[in-house]
Order: sequence, then structure tokens, then C-alpha cells
Amino acid sequence: MAKEKLLQRLFSNFANGWPGRGLLAQRVLLAVVLIYCVPFPLTEETAAAALPELIAAGLSIFILAGLWTPVVGTLTSLIETWVLLSRPADVRIPIILATLSATLSMIGPGALSIDAKLFGRKHIETTEL
Repeated sequence: MAKEKLLQRLFSNFANGWPGRGLLAQRVLLAVVLIYCVPFPLTEETAAAALPELIAAGLSIFILAGLWTPVVGTLTSLIETWVLLSRPADVRIPIILATLSATLSMIGPGALSIDAKLFGRKHIETTEL
């Protein structure tokens, strides 16, 4: 019970309707771009140098599902900052990904997510005796 209340405090709300669909679109876009960016460092450098992109691609599964969104969004933002600082040649994509993941962790996953099913507000119906 205490764990659920703590996790509920991490989310501002679970937006439904058009805002919820917008958050779903943001999660899908972020996950697709994180996975799309993995092959580029693998072809240009050693596999060890591509570690941040591989970690971010693994986290994209959680982002896509909307699971543990505040924590995963913060981790992804930190990893993209790592990419930004380690490869200053092209900074546009890491800045965009860090910003998108940070805003997603601040806003929350929306109603169309696993987080909403696990930690969303519950409606308790009482029966009259």
C-alpha cells in the first residue's frame, strides 16, 4: 500500500483522451528514435563505445510500454546527456532525445500505459447494507 502511494506521487496525473494519446505518441516517437540511433555508433566505432545507445535502446522498451516512466525517463535523459558529452560532433539528436525523455518523466505516461493500470487511481464501490 505504501509503495503504491509513493509511486502515485511520482505522476502528476494519468492524462486521458487527446492528452493521453499525445503522451502515447511521444512515448512511441521516443522509443523508435532511441532504437533507430543504435546502429550508427556500432558501425563507426567499437561496440564498447556504443554502450550508451544500447542501454537507451533497452530502456526504450519500458518507455514504449509506459512502465516506470518517471525513473526510466530520467535515466534516458541522463544517458542522452552522456552521449551528448562524449560525442560533441552532432548534438541535435541527443539534445532532442534528452529533452523528450525529461519531459515525459515530468508529465507521466498517460492513461494508455502499464503505469496507469498498476498505479492509477482506483475507484472503490461500496455496497449498502
